[in-house]
Amino acid sequence: MLGRPQDSALDLGPRKTAPGTQRFCAVTGTVRSADEMIRFVIGPDGIAVPDIKRRLPGRGIWITATRQALRAALARNTFARGFKRDVRVAADVVDSTERLIERSALEALSICHKAGKVAIGFASVAAALSRAHVVAVCNAAEAAPDDRRKLTAALHRRADVAEIRMIDPFTSAQLDLALGRSNVIHAALLAGPESETFLARISRLERFRTGPISVNVAPGNRPRCDVET
Repeated sequence: MLGRPQDSALDLGPRKTAPGTQRFCAVTGTVRSADEMIRFVIGPDGIAVPDIKRRLPGRGIWITATRQALRAALARNTFARGFKRDVRVAADVVDSTERLIERSALEALSICHKAGKVAIGFASVAAALSRAHVVAVCNAAEAAPDDRRKLTAALHRRADVAEIRMIDPFTSAQLDLALGRSNVIHAALLAGPESETFLARISRLERFRTGPISVNVAPGNRPRCDVET
């Protein structure tokens, strides 16, 4: 690893990103954790595509993972400037990127279920809240307000209430597909590495939907970034 200013937005291609790795945001001029960013590459058809899993071949640019930052990238022609060539960008790139991040979170939830880390159904969630090491409670968008209130009350009877996430960005149909069940309205995630992965991906989805754009850094004060050579 060689520390130097990242004058070019282009990286050197796909590679394993170690924890704590930082990347230069092509749209904001800031250096952030790679976990807070999205890598984009140019596909065979000349269209810029999001590389959510950081595995696609070719050199790429990184953009802060928020809708606001991605919209700014479109407005500022960041893709053409970053790749130093004409690049086509799909009109729905913001929405399609969000769908990919959402799908990644649902895939992680499915893995949690396969690992036996999910309690499904109102009664099972209530029971888990009374005696298990719960790290999150998922309520479908269609969940009845009264059932939400009952589970919230059960949650607040726990000493570790501040450490348990309440998650509700998914519909029942999405939960059905992820968990291989029908009419899933409530689910609880039990402690484990699989659940930590899911929570990290949910946080990424929430940041993408609501996070602000980064503050620009003046060129003379640009932080240094470790880049691989």
